[in-house]
Amino acid sequence: MELVCGCYEQVLFGFAVHRELGGSGQSEKWTPVADFTHHGHAASLSAVAVNNRFVVTGSKDETIHIYDMKKKVEHGALMHHNGTINCLKFFGNGHLISGGEDGLICVWDAKRWDCLKSIKAHKGHVTSLSVHPSGKLALSVGTDKTLRTWNLIEGRSAFIKNIKQNAHIVEWSPSGEKYIVVTINKIDIYQLETASITGTITTGKRISSVTFISDSILAVAGDEEIVRLFDCDSLKCLCEFKAHENRVKDICSFEVPEHHVIVTASSDGFIKMWRHNPNKKTPPSLLCEVNTKARLTCLGVWLDKVTDAKDQLPTAAAPSPVNKEEQEFKTSPQKSDDSAGKQQQSKKFGWTKDNKKPTKAENVVSVKKRKLEGILEKKKKKKVQITE
Repeated sequence: MELVCGCYEQVLFGFAVHRELGGSGQSEKWTPVADFTHHGHAASLSAVAVNNRFVVTGSKDETIHIYDMKKKVEHGALMHHNGTINCLKFFGNGHLISGGEDGLICVWDAKRWDCLKSIKAHKGHVTSLSVHPSGKLALSVGTDKTLRTWNLIEGRSAFIKNIKQNAHIVEWSPSGEKYIVVTINKIDIYQLETASITGTITTGKRISSVTFISDSILAVAGDEEIVRLFDCDSLKCLCEFKAHENRVKDICSFEVPEHHVIVTASSDGFIKMWRHNPNKKTPPSLLCEVNTKARLTCLGVWLDKVTDAKDQLPTAAAPSPVNKEEQEFKTSPQKSDDSAGKQQQSKKFGWTKDNKKPTKAENVVSVKKRKLEGILEKKKKKKVQITE
């Protein structure tokens, strides 16, 4: 298990979390240990996403960086967007979806890192997106005051709903039966069947991040030190607790046997992990904390799960390839038989803030170039066989 977080100071932090069984009558001990820092971006980090193998980060420098967490190497960079990368979401291990200030939503093959589809999704910025657990639908919100539903099977817009304000968060529930849309300090809860609002939760301060702990319990963090847990059915606040000394910037959760774990990151520089028992209405208890001494902006938890074939998008859902002009984007190179190619493809990242940002020539290459190199390599092998 690894905590990964980005900050205004352009650095990605990684902390390995070690779990030790407690003695008789003692609870399990969780200890975060510094694993790496990497200064790969040229501007502050704005988004982070994780799957079983990779961590990807988006930045105001308009690039998406890829990190192979099992090999602990930097895998390359994707440069298709113009403007800040506002949101990144993995669906299983096969696909990554990104949204940015340019109004584009891009669907990436998370194995070859090809751009499968580039959609002009919003007239303004794409501020948030979320993929339905089935992989057939996606939701996005933007600064054009619209909520858009996307049919991922056909790769097109399915429904557009006008909303009165600019929403900055959209999120599906774990079951996919409901979804939420956040505008400033208000959370509207929608039912999938009716696409209508079934309830609204309002807080005193602007909401910065939300996460579903279960299908009915929602954790809400904002421009304050307090985190609140709400019941999505009754709309009541189940409990609240002071998580940090400054505003909470990001929050996420995952489940372990017997309880849930909530992870929070704050502008005070701390990342904290909390134990929550959903069967009790008591506030979560602190598991562990670590001080990064940086102004944190985004957070993710890499759990190192075994690859599950069920986490792939449905076969029919693979978006149609973009045209030739759209395919000429920059991405990380594929594996090569020569050692020089391997050195260009991946770059170790460790405890340093002085790592230079990878140049385009070092770890990005166009799709056409890869295909041409493959054809030339085959011709060379044929010539050698004929000579022999």
